[in-house]
Amino acid sequence: MNRNLSLNAFVVLMRASKSVEERIKKDIKSYGVSITEFTILEALYHKGDLTVNQICDAVLINSGSMTYVIDKLQQRGLLERITSEEDRRVIHVRITNQGKKLMDDIFPQHEKVIEKVFEDVSPEELESVIDILKRIGLESVKKK
Repeated sequence: MNRNLSLNAFVVLMRASKSVEERIKKDIKSYGVSITEFTILEALYHKGDLTVNQICDAVLINSGSMTYVIDKLQQRGLLERITSEEDRRVIHVRITNQGKKLMDDIFPQHEKVIEKVFEDVSPEELESVIDILKRIGLESVKKK
């Protein structure tokens, strides 16, 4: 039987990705924030102040919807905009104490959900998966 292993790997990867994404979306929504809101808060929580462009790059969201989401998070008191003292054209986005408290409360729970997703995979297998997916991602970028 002549099977196309690349096609099979692609189908399995897409199904696994969809399954994981659905579990993560369900988890994030249970905290009362959207996926986009959570990813922005998570980037600021772990990386500190970022410009809007840096946030777009970090969370892979287009800048068109970014302003709207940042406005909503700012209205809720979870982040703030800070004008750069060096260049007044540059606006940094900063997570507020209220935003940090929210992330302090929900991120450990979210991390446990992710750990549960991979509970049946050994650390060695996870290292292999990470290595393989990085190689696949880099090859895709090189071939563009």
